[in-house]
Amino acid sequence: MGKVVLVTGVSRDLGRRFARSLAADPSVDRVIGVDVVPPRGDIGEVSFVRADIRNPVIAKVIAKEDVDTVVHMSVIATPGSAGGRGTMKELNVIGTMQLLAACQRAPGVRDLVVKSTTTVYGASSRDPAMFTEEMEPRRAPRAGYAKDVAEVESYVRGFARRRGDVRVTLLRCANVVGPHVDSPLTSYLRLPVVPTVIGYDPRLQLLHEDDLFAVLQHAVTHEVAGTFNIAGDGVMMLSQALRRLRRPTVALPGFAVGSLGSALRSARIADFSPEQVSFLTYGRGVDTTRMRTELGFTPTRTTAEALVDFGADLPRTGGRAERVLDAVASTLPDPAVVRPGRSLAALRGADQDDAARARGGEHHG
Repeated sequence: MGKVVLVTGVSRDLGRRFARSLAADPSVDRVIGVDVVPPRGDIGEVSFVRADIRNPVIAKVIAKEDVDTVVHMSVIATPGSAGGRGTMKELNVIGTMQLLAACQRAPGVRDLVVKSTTTVYGASSRDPAMFTEEMEPRRAPRAGYAKDVAEVESYVRGFARRRGDVRVTLLRCANVVGPHVDSPLTSYLRLPVVPTVIGYDPRLQLLHEDDLFAVLQHAVTHEVAGTFNIAGDGVMMLSQALRRLRRPTVALPGFAVGSLGSALRSARIADFSPEQVSFLTYGRGVDTTRMRTELGFTPTRTTAEALVDFGADLPRTGGRAERVLDAVASTLPDPAVVRPGRSLAALRGADQDDAARARGGEHHG
């Protein structure tokens, strides 16, 4: 008999696609997807159960389906997608509490995989070059998504102490990007003109969406417990990323970026939470040694390669310098008519001489 896996958050694209890919794994017998609303896309062989993890009824679902593995993907980062900050906090914190309580009462549950985020480390001027899994944030989050994640992780650690027989794997994923990802960072990078914090060039580590699915599936099918930082190899500066995406930028003071972010958030164009502004100021780096040596996982795409795939179909709003150069080049003579050893300037001089002689001939004629 293969594993019976319950996946939360399948109404969102990443959760739905992961559940569908997991159902194709030969070591998995059944996949049950739960969420408050049905998924919009095809879920393949996944069995969908409409259930709210904030409600104790989730315990009945786990017992009825004989679930032995739970993958918690229902910690969301954008208030707009949840219907507001209050609903977002309920889904993240209260939902996790109820889910863990249900798992604690289910003797058949043997594995718990939680998708967390490196946002839990925060972003400040006092941060180390690379966070390891044992490190705490230099500034404890006081609100927003980062605080939700910190509370979720504390509940997961408490569950691990109470149920020592359950293998608990906590995956702290770097910012996930890809053609199908809608997140605060991808919304920011898709802006036609990108605001940056003047005087700062933050570090970025990225994880491709396909590698997110791969590491979650790896955690389900391999008997490895613990907390792991997950990110593609390499670090990029924000300025490098924006140049590669050909996004024009406007440098603003930090408070102005925050004010602009509030307006964009109200218009539902991009999410600029306080932790997002801090991240765009100071950046963040995490050490992934344990991911490779203990978890036994290596992402297929580096940070730079993940960015390239994300930007492949992104409309180009930048590249003005390149367009100007191309326009100038189109006015120049065909290089094929320039004889070897003769410079373009010499050719232009010869053209001017020919024109003068022609004018002289016309005058004398």
